[in-house]
Amino acid sequence: MESKSDISIFAKLLFLQSLSVLSTVAQDFDFFYFVQQWPGSYCDTKKSCCYPTTGKPSTDFGIHGLWPNYADGSYPSNCDPNDSYDQSKISDLISRMQQDWPTLGCPSNSGTTFWSHEWDKHGTCSESVLNQHAYFKSALNLKSKLDLLQILQSAGINPDGGFYSFNSIRNTLTDAIGYTPGIECNVDENGNSQLYQVYICVDTSASNVIECPILPNARKCASSVEFPAF
Repeated sequence: MESKSDISIFAKLLFLQSLSVLSTVAQDFDFFYFVQQWPGSYCDTKKSCCYPTTGKPSTDFGIHGLWPNYADGSYPSNCDPNDSYDQSKISDLISRMQQDWPTLGCPSNSGTTFWSHEWDKHGTCSESVLNQHAYFKSALNLKSKLDLLQILQSAGINPDGGFYSFNSIRNTLTDAIGYTPGIECNVDENGNSQLYQVYICVDTSASNVIECPILPNARKCASSVEFPAF
């Protein structure tokens, strides 16, 4: 016959196990949005922008983030306050991040604040499959694989301040990527709809592009979209 102390120990073990399961469930997710941003559209607004302390970024799409999401459109965030951003863990990636994941926020800064925010809010929710180094490296590798500017320019869609059919932009990207991306626009000071961000869905290993379980609830584009210079 079990003693009260045995029952008490067993109950405590069940309680701890349930906490562990809840913690794991809380950090589960269904896919990533890999989000790239056009710097010309970020800067061409009333808010404007500030170049990083390393200088003006190259004329190319930059990474905004790699965001865990649920198939119903919701997403986890700030999953592990005990695993905060630590730049020493990604020291070998910094030069690539400065090039492919630049900050445009004001005041001008090195990018650390931006990267820290992305890890703390989004990256910690994927640490069951990607540690901090793997998270940032995966995003950089996706950027190398998905060269949006080259894809668009090969179809004659250039960042020259001209206007292009939204359907032609979407269809060009879909044909090249193999899956339909989410496309977000913002507006310039004159109220023109301009190409801002492209959301591409990838699997939970952050390595394979997939069809989006749900497209992002992003700001819609007009039928004619400006592709501003940078």
